[in-house]
Amino acid sequence: MRRWWTAATVGAVAALALAGCGAPAGTDRDLTDDWPAPAAPQAFVPAAGVCHAAVQDVGYLTAYHPLDCALSHRTETVHVGTLTGAAADRATPPPAGSAGMRVARAECDTKVGEVVGGDWRSGRLGLSVVLPSPQAWGGGARWFRCDLSEQTSLDEASPKARTGSLKGALTGAAPLAHRCFNPKVRADDVREMVPVPCTSRHRAEFVGVWQAPDTTYDAFRRDNLKVHRACRTLIAKFARVPDNGDLQYRAGSIYYHPFEQEWRNGNRGVQCFLWVSDRSLTRSMKGAGTKGLPVT
Repeated sequence: MRRWWTAATVGAVAALALAGCGAPAGTDRDLTDDWPAPAAPQAFVPAAGVCHAAVQDVGYLTAYHPLDCALSHRTETVHVGTLTGAAADRATPPPAGSAGMRVARAECDTKVGEVVGGDWRSGRLGLSVVLPSPQAWGGGARWFRCDLSEQTSLDEASPKARTGSLKGALTGAAPLAHRCFNPKVRADDVREMVPVPCTSRHRAEFVGVWQAPDTTYDAFRRDNLKVHRACRTLIAKFARVPDNGDLQYRAGSIYYHPFEQEWRNGNRGVQCFLWVSDRSLTRSMKGAGTKGLPVT
C-alpha cells in the first residue's frame, strides 16, 4: 500500500505540474537560446608598473606575486611587450641568443631608457628579460617582461632590496648614476671600482656607453685595443679635448663589457671610464678641456 500511495502521489503531482505549465506572456519554451555565449578564454598577461620581491628568470604564474613599489622589493616590471612574427611562431619560448630574445632585449633597452631617463647602463641598474614558462607559451602566451633592478655595485651584479619606483632614476641628481671612482688595480687588471664623490680624490670617471658592433663575443674580446680606442673617443667628447694621438697621454681608459650570455642576447653596451694613473683628481672632468686633462 505504501509504495502504491507514493507512486500515485508522485504521478498526481507530476500531472498537476504539467497541466499548469503554460508559457508566460513574452517567453518561449526554448531554455537555451537566451543564455549569453561564454567569453573566449583570455591568456594571462603580467602588468607593468608593479614590483616583485624576487627576481624571476622564467615567468611562472605560480611565482607571480606583484607588489606595490612602495614596499620593499628587488625588481620592477617597467614594460611588458609582445613577441610577433617568427619569434611568436616557435613551439617553445625563444632561447638565449635567439633572434626572438634579441628583439625582446632591444625593445626593453628602449622602453627602460625612456622610463629611467637615459641608458640604464649609465647607472647601478640591471635589466632582465622574462619570458613565459613553456607551459604558458604552449597555451598561447607571447608576452615578455622588462624587469629592472638596482644593483649593489658596478662590480657586484646582484639585485638590491629597495623601496620606490626606478622611474626617472637617471635624471636630476640621480644617486644611482655612475660618476667618479677609485680603481683597485693589480697587474693592469681592475679588481674593483670604488665609487667616491667627484669632489674627493679619485682617479677614474664614467664617461658614457659605447655601442659595440654586432659581432661574435669572441671577436669582441680579441680586439681589446679597438674597445679602448672607442672609449677614448667618448673621453674626448666628455672632457672636450681633441680626439687625436695626444689623447692617450692625457688619460687612460677602463671599460666594463657585458657577460657572454648578455652579449648573445643583444646587449652591446660597453661602459667606458677615463683613468689617470699619475695623479688624483678632485673635480669632474666633464668639459674640463685641455687644462683639466693636460698632456703628461
